[in-house]
Amino acid sequence: MCWRLAGGWADESDLGFSMMSYWQLLMLVLPVFAVIAIGVVVRRVHWVEGEAETSLMRLVVNVCSPCFVFESVASNEALRVPENLLLPPLVGFVMTVVGIRAGLLVAQWIGLQVGTGMRTFALAVGVTNYGYLPLPIMAGLWGPESRGVLLVHNVGVEIAIWTVGVLVLSGLSFREGWRKLVSPMLLALALAVACNLGGVTPWLPPLLMDTIHTLAVCAIPLGLIMTGVNLANYLNTPGGLFDAKVTGAAIALRLGVLPVVMLVAAKYLPCSIELKRVMLVQAAMPVALVSIIIARIYGGHPRTAVQIVLGTTALGVFVIPLWLRAGLAWIGV
Repeated sequence: MCWRLAGGWADESDLGFSMMSYWQLLMLVLPVFAVIAIGVVVRRVHWVEGEAETSLMRLVVNVCSPCFVFESVASNEALRVPENLLLPPLVGFVMTVVGIRAGLLVAQWIGLQVGTGMRTFALAVGVTNYGYLPLPIMAGLWGPESRGVLLVHNVGVEIAIWTVGVLVLSGLSFREGWRKLVSPMLLALALAVACNLGGVTPWLPPLLMDTIHTLAVCAIPLGLIMTGVNLANYLNTPGGLFDAKVTGAAIALRLGVLPVVMLVAAKYLPCSIELKRVMLVQAAMPVALVSIIIARIYGGHPRTAVQIVLGTTALGVFVIPLWLRAGLAWIGV
């Protein structure tokens, strides 16, 4: 196992078990949240707002992120192993659906109903942060090449969100949900997998690859900044940012119960070490910001999603290293 330190990459055999300390893992997580905080500040001082916010999000989602996906996958040797192409999306789909179904049960148990946030609660707690937060964490723990399997895993998460998730939230048909899967990132992933398996990547023009790389390196930092910008939009009404019942139940489920389910699956499923690492990091993640966006688009209860996202993310700063350390020690990846 490799760890990223100030002086570069180091092997676990050289560093010993002390490198899995809470402090070291916290130092790995904090820079990610610091960049998100910069996004909040940028929005609060009105440097990014209105049309600029919308345009930058489109740039991240439709240009930079697809380039990042292509670069991470197109020459990744781990993705030439069939089990790393077939099982990760299935795991991503199943775990997301399990989270959504568990969320429905908990929402009913705490007294939420349709129209007061029950469905939004289920969607939010079922979808972990599967993009901008785990990507830099995985790169910090195991190197940039570890992100390829995460990106393939995320295909299953996307399918679950835009089918089961959207259906739970709004009652749309499967046909309407599946159409949402056609996106620049999915197309970039399919093209990258084809280039990887076909051995085409080394033959691509250097000019093309250099351009893709230049755009790809912008994806994570710009995406994190825009995450903060989006969150800042909800800070003007602090009274509605916290609900003891909703936030408390979401924290207990998303950061308490569901991580155990994911880690047990990672321990005992007959999957590759690369997928086990993905499952470990996903187990530690808070709720994804996309749940707020989906709640706004499909007639859900955005305030409920905001309460869950902010609550799990704020506590996640301190809980993520705990779950990472526990998972690293127990699973042994």
